[in-house]
Amino acid sequence: MSEMKKVRLGRTGLMVTKTSFGALPIQRISFEAAGELLRAAYEAGVNFFDTANAYTDSEEKIGAALSDVREKIIIATKSAYQKGDPDMVKRNLELSLRRMKTDYIDILQFHNPDFCPGEDDPAYQYLLEMKRQGVVRHIGITNHRLFVAHEAIDSGLYETLQFPFSVLAGEKDTEVVEKCQKADVGFICMKAMSGGLIREPRATFAFLQRYPNVVPIYGVQRMEELRQWLELDANPPVWDDELAACVERERKELAGDFCRSCGYCLPCPKNIPIPNAARIQFLMTRSPYKPYLTKEWRAGMDRVDECIHCNHCKNHCPFGLDTPSLLASQKVWYDKFYREHLDEAER
Repeated sequence: MSEMKKVRLGRTGLMVTKTSFGALPIQRISFEAAGELLRAAYEAGVNFFDTANAYTDSEEKIGAALSDVREKIIIATKSAYQKGDPDMVKRNLELSLRRMKTDYIDILQFHNPDFCPGEDDPAYQYLLEMKRQGVVRHIGITNHRLFVAHEAIDSGLYETLQFPFSVLAGEKDTEVVEKCQKADVGFICMKAMSGGLIREPRATFAFLQRYPNVVPIYGVQRMEELRQWLELDANPPVWDDELAACVERERKELAGDFCRSCGYCLPCPKNIPIPNAARIQFLMTRSPYKPYLTKEWRAGMDRVDECIHCNHCKNHCPFGLDTPSLLASQKVWYDKFYREHLDEAER
């Protein structure tokens, strides 16, 4: 395979592969499978891996698979943040270092705060001190909110911004990308496939290639997914009328409110599988539906009726969705579909 394309990640100066590895999904697979996946990505030329302290054992799996090549890769991780509390960031950073068997983090990002921490914030000051010591090499921020993204860019405090961007992006999202380029802030692209709802990887890949400063971190859980992105990197599709038409179809079909499966709604006190239950109609109509007719899925969807309307999910949704209402409407759709396919459902 030819050498993978690299781009400069803003004023960090880091040269990262344009096709990079989002490590959230590897928390769902075994250590052995994750190790094979991470090692295959590295050996193919991927040099940028994004994870988070909150992604259960994702960091440990990176440490187990890649610690022997630490100097050859670039790692971005994230820490939860509470205003005025540097101790939380300190604890998380120390844990991340141990898990990944390293003595430095290339990019430490505040993980989706509901406002932009300023220069006088004790947690930001702590990261500045860690940067002076070389423990943290660059400071970034992740978010899903447009106003926080703009505040972070305008502040001049953050070297990278991680933000959702895909073929479904509107004018306001594109403005953030362009603003990052002008401010020399590295743009790390999450949700390139909108939580798996976008069906055409070729269209996604070609679309994102049109933005030279955008670095997608494709969430990878299976070897075939990794091979798919590597093949697209080696043989990039040309943006043409066919792919443009594909994008327009995706935008039309996914217009309106839908769950991006970010997971900030969790945990649910009634154990409702919110991220997938809230978008079950899309999952079952845009991919094979039989896996969602099992007893386990039936039981999961039935728990929607047990919702106590605590509004934890609604209050924590970065996209402003009325999650309880969305769950209720999706349950109605699922019940109807299930009744119509009883002969295919598992008993």
